[in-house]
Amino acid sequence: MSLVGQNRRSMRTGVASLAHLLPSRRFTRVVERNITVYRRTWVTLLSGFFEPVFYLLSIGIGIGELVGDVTFGGRTVDYRTFVTPGLLATSAMNGTFYDSTMNMYYKLTWAKIYDAVLATPVGVVDLALGEMGWSVLRATLYSGGFLGIMAGLGLVDSFWAIAALPGATLIGFTFAALGMAATSYMRSWNDLDLVTVPLIVQFLFSATFFPLDTYPRAVQFLVQATPLYHGVAMERSFIAGDISVDLVVHIAYLLALAAAGAAIASRRLGQLLTP
Repeated sequence: MSLVGQNRRSMRTGVASLAHLLPSRRFTRVVERNITVYRRTWVTLLSGFFEPVFYLLSIGIGIGELVGDVTFGGRTVDYRTFVTPGLLATSAMNGTFYDSTMNMYYKLTWAKIYDAVLATPVGVVDLALGEMGWSVLRATLYSGGFLGIMAGLGLVDSFWAIAALPGATLIGFTFAALGMAATSYMRSWNDLDLVTVPLIVQFLFSATFFPLDTYPRAVQFLVQATPLYHGVAMERSFIAGDISVDLVVHIAYLLALAAAGAAIASRRLGQLLTP
């Protein structure tokens, strides 16, 4: 083979390898596969919807009768009104947890499903985006149902609450990307605790149940660094119709973390799955 022919062949091989690492519309096939799988296990999807509802009934309504009103950001509201936007954000976070962590690790390490997927025209980035897309879809379903319950209980104070659902989608995307990025470094099932513990800490200490100013000043900085805090604050702004510059900061922070997580997850999957 001539030198020109070898160069052309090398260029075609390089372009093919590069194309494998670029996103395409094939990521929708990964989402479609997950939808097909869950058609037979739809009860699993339904069960995840009830968790934030139980928290709302037990903490928001039950304990809320004992707590009374809460003052934050210059406003005073009853505890139920205060806590429900936080539970909405938590619903979006938890909606992505199973698929972006345990389920992803199982597919990657044990079932070898991703190896089979990459034997098709689907590329690594398509695979990563498809898995994130399915996790976000699941989170949006949970959040949409919870938002409907909030509206039925009279806990929606503004027309801006419509934006709370896209906000929940953004929260879901952020945690899906971060969850997949973290899971790609897991060495065994025991490492799953390294993923779940931060989620539990955020759930309890991201101003979900208490106003930010109730924490010591040093702790406030740590709380404000968590993605769930920005999700909770964003959802509270939408539900209350309190639109300000702070809302832009919350959205930008979540978008930045989502982009970083997606980039890391895609790169790590490429390293783990491609020779």
